[in-house]
Amino acid sequence: MSRLVVHSARKVDADGQVDDFWLVVDGAHISATGSGAGWGASAAEAETVIDAQGHWLTPGFIDLHCHGGGGHPYDDGVDEMRAALLTHRAHGTTRALISHVANPLASLRESLAIVAELTATDPLVLGSHLEGPFLAPERRGAHDARFLRDPEPEAVEQLIAAARGTLRTATVAPELPNALEAIGVLTEAGVVVGVGHTAADYAQAARAFEVGARLLTHAFNAMPGIHHRAPGPVMAAIDNPEVTLELILDGLHVHPTVAALLFREAPGRVALVTDAMAAAGASDGNYRLGELNVTVHDGLAVLSGTDTIAGSTLTQDAALRIAVTRAGVDPVDAVTALTRTPAHVLGEGHRLGRLHTGYVADAVLLDHDWRVQTVVADGSVL
Repeated sequence: MSRLVVHSARKVDADGQVDDFWLVVDGAHISATGSGAGWGASAAEAETVIDAQGHWLTPGFIDLHCHGGGGHPYDDGVDEMRAALLTHRAHGTTRALISHVANPLASLRESLAIVAELTATDPLVLGSHLEGPFLAPERRGAHDARFLRDPEPEAVEQLIAAARGTLRTATVAPELPNALEAIGVLTEAGVVVGVGHTAADYAQAARAFEVGARLLTHAFNAMPGIHHRAPGPVMAAIDNPEVTLELILDGLHVHPTVAALLFREAPGRVALVTDAMAAAGASDGNYRLGELNVTVHDGLAVLSGTDTIAGSTLTQDAALRIAVTRAGVDPVDAVTALTRTPAHVLGEGHRLGRLHTGYVADAVLLDHDWRVQTVVADGSVL
């Protein structure tokens, strides 16, 4: 096994902040941690020694919701997926789900099968997120209306089977016919169901959470907001302590002040996601999202010729910076939202999301301005 040592770091994870922190990696796992000078003996036998020089050291980021990056969409085959993943890994995302927009069932089955194969060969890919097609037409956002459908049992079973155990999350609008039954079927298959792209009111969303949904897909976006007489799905999620709320914190999808409110009202239950499309980490211009044309200008992606937001151009290191510097979120809480919380959603909290002995060696070294310097994934420097 190869050995890696990182020392003299300012560690921050869900367990808190520790200065002069060090860790030792043997193979793919963290074998020892501490603070002070205890790293020296391990360094003598290490192939790689990294002096963090007092910079931030966090666990690797986990993205539950992403559609591409670096000019590459996830829905154009495995080579495009791999290229997009490399872009996000350079920005600290060491583990990710591959998200699928609404498409014909045959196309979705094929995409899920591709991700199943990729998951078997790349441990950094955690599986699939099925965002479409079980969405409310009036809240479809950048999903093609032609491919939306009710969650009939046969369609749900087909998609579960195509993923061969790698479908990890799925978004469902709970007001659709058969939706509550579909939530039960998906949950029984080990899939975490998110309420999203929905016109549901508070009661409908709360019922979905009661029957097993455990996630709110990109809170505030593509759903009713919080109104004093109609609290809506966001409040239903906040009120249920079992529910995690995704948040796209790029300063465009949700105002930083509102993001701060969410962190206060649902402590430990906010998961920062990118919902990034191909333009993340790339230049402005014209792109595709599924079958739809997208125009990106000044980092804002919209369906061409409209003002409908079409995913984001966000990377998770940027979400961290915005959380800390613009929303005023405590660094421990912001890092938790990128690490332990999404790991917990996926049932991976026993091995991912902390800089702790026995955990997988995923780590991100960032400078004092929260910009990525070095990324370690599965024990290797990327």
